[in-house]
Amino acid sequence: MLMCLKEEDMYYKHDKIAWRTQSYSEGDKSWEMKNGKGVKQRNAKQGFMRWEKYEIRADQRNGTKTEDQISTFAFAKEDFLSIQGLGRGGGRSSCGSGKGRGPQGPVKYGFSLVKGKANHPMEDYHVAKFVQYRGRDLGLFAIYDGHLGDSVPAYLQKHLFNNILKEEEFWTDPQRSISKAYERTDQAILSHSPDLGRGGSTAVTAILINGRQLWVANVGDSRAVLSRRGQAIQMSIDHEPNTERESIEDRGGFVSNMPGDVARVNGQLAVSRAFGDKNLKTHLRCDPDVTNADVDADTDFLILASDGLWKVMSNQEAVDIAKKIRDPQKAAKQLVIESLHRESKDDISCIVIRFKG
Repeated sequence: MLMCLKEEDMYYKHDKIAWRTQSYSEGDKSWEMKNGKGVKQRNAKQGFMRWEKYEIRADQRNGTKTEDQISTFAFAKEDFLSIQGLGRGGGRSSCGSGKGRGPQGPVKYGFSLVKGKANHPMEDYHVAKFVQYRGRDLGLFAIYDGHLGDSVPAYLQKHLFNNILKEEEFWTDPQRSISKAYERTDQAILSHSPDLGRGGSTAVTAILINGRQLWVANVGDSRAVLSRRGQAIQMSIDHEPNTERESIEDRGGFVSNMPGDVARVNGQLAVSRAFGDKNLKTHLRCDPDVTNADVDADTDFLILASDGLWKVMSNQEAVDIAKKIRDPQKAAKQLVIESLHRESKDDISCIVIRFKG
């Protein structure tokens, strides 16, 4: 069973990381580090394993580490290495972290993801990257918290931002365009059933335009919290069954606390809006709440996180932790560590975007 090694189990030296294993194989597949450039797959005999201290150098661009060039690794308890390649600018991992920065200006970001204690694979996906689009610098950040499988969050990671930016009115009416793209993406997910299975996903997305304007949208209970002069401002709305009971009942559904003590749509789903969930879709909404903010001298940073963090921490507590740590990757890691200390059992994904140095 794959488990995350603790940070003290790794060896650090400047921009180098030395893992305890060079390669691991299982069946007819193996994974091997090649000078820190990623993963090579080759044939191997059953059970081959070579133990060796091996140095990995992170790729560099403009003298800084960039998240889209660093693979994310999952470690076994026995210290062998199983590697999941990370798509450019986003990915899923049972444990992992990374960081990057905007092409201009002081904006930096960092993220950290940890698998929860449930007996299913990690269901969180994320996006954290900068792109240039139509002459503008865009920061694209998202947490997708899946349930009943990871097919829907994987689809969102690949398609949602593309669908938003393809909307012709995005530059003149971002709010309307984001809402339309969310709903059209949900329709595409439902049209792919059963390929995407019966599962679903929450989403919280943030688009930073030229480092100055921020657009946040969400469905479900993944949350965005802005720090302005050290004060927490929630930019998303938690879509919970009890708060949207009337809408659910108008659609022919019901809200029940059975089984357990958590309000659920039709006794099954603990959020009232989500992507996917074909079997419940007639009683669910997928339209997002969309908000925006200007990034000015008083704007410190933005936190995006799944409910694995927010179940055990208030908005202000999260801001108070993050504001003490200038490195956004270390801030994201510390928020995750604190959530674990508070006995969060869910998958935890966190992105911190710091707007000034």
